Amino acid sequence: MRFYLTTHKRHWVRLTDVPLFLKSEHFANAVKLDPARGPYAVDSGGFTELQRHGRWTRSPRQYVDDLRRIWECVGPYDWAAPQDWMCEDLIIHGGTAGPLTFAGTHLSVPEHIRRTVANFLELRSLAPDLRIAPVLQGRTVADYERCAELYERAGVDLTREPTVGLGSVCRLQSTREGAAIVTAMAARGLRLHGFGFKILGLERVGHLLASADSAAWSYHARKRPPLPGHTHKNCANCLEYALRWRTRVQAALPAWQQPLLTAA
Repeated sequence: MRFYLTTHKRHWVRLTDVPLFLKSEHFANAVKLDPARGPYAVDSGGFTELQRHGRWTRSPRQYVDDLRRIWECVGPYDWAAPQDWMCEDLIIHGGTAGPLTFAGTHLSVPEHIRRTVANFLELRSLAPDLRIAPVLQGRTVADYERCAELYERAGVDLTREPTVGLGSVCRLQSTREGAAIVTAMAARGLRLHGFGFKILGLERVGHLLASADSAAWSYHARKRPPLPGHTHKNCANCLEYALRWRTRVQAALPAWQQPLLTAA
């Protein structure tokens, strides 16, 4: 299993060979891009796009152009997420969660699933040479099954894909429902990536995932004083803290799961 540290600090790609997970927008807005020392994957930034606008503001063509520039300047990435449509209640219906305001798409879960599959097909048509991974979306096991079937009807053999993202599960990962979704999709023989997985989720279903990412280290650091000798207010943007957190996550997992968090 490949475990990616999620960060908005794009320059970290030149500082560490630990796998990183970064939003495409952080690369797209940069004048200069640094070559990567280690493996990395690219998030489309869909949660932020749909949270703020209730729709995608970048066209598939613009997104492909961004991905191609990243590939050419930073180096080949493991895979990139498509412009998928998350199915959480706040994304669909809108509202507030803490300091965040959600515009809401005001569409149905089946429509989000349909648009997710349609976008992947369009992106792959525009750029068959780029490593864009299909993503499964839904809210229930039946939703994810329907999403997988839509891919199959479109001629996409998910079992042959190097990575299949599992969206909208980060808030369910440690629950019985979340475990059922992961288990059902893994039973299809898919190499799953779990978006936003924390320790509880990894403990429960980490053995069913091919890869996962997490930004939990940043939230963790925000609630604690900085590391000794660090002059910033907290270590929420600190590579040293992130790497130490990753080591602690590995040590906290059961012994049989610790090899899952290797760099490779």
